[in-house]
Amino acid sequence: MFCLRLKEMREDNDYTQQNLADYLHISRSAYRNYENGDRGIPIEILSEIADFYKTSVDYLTGRTNIKEPYKK
Repeated sequence: MFCLRLKEMREDNDYTQQNLADYLHISRSAYRNYENGDRGIPIEILSEIADFYKTSVDYLTGRTNIKEPYKK
């Protein structure tokens, strides 16, 4: 679920893997490995991706289907 959601978010927003890799200051192959599920994703990177898409980590990991971040 998590890997699929990462890919869907990227494609729905017309970003390339390189766009995300550049934002995260990592190589494209490192990002590809996260998206393909070939490598675990550090929580710091996961948080940065959630910030990038203005959504929650829970949404990215499939714990909720609500895209908008939690609002206090």
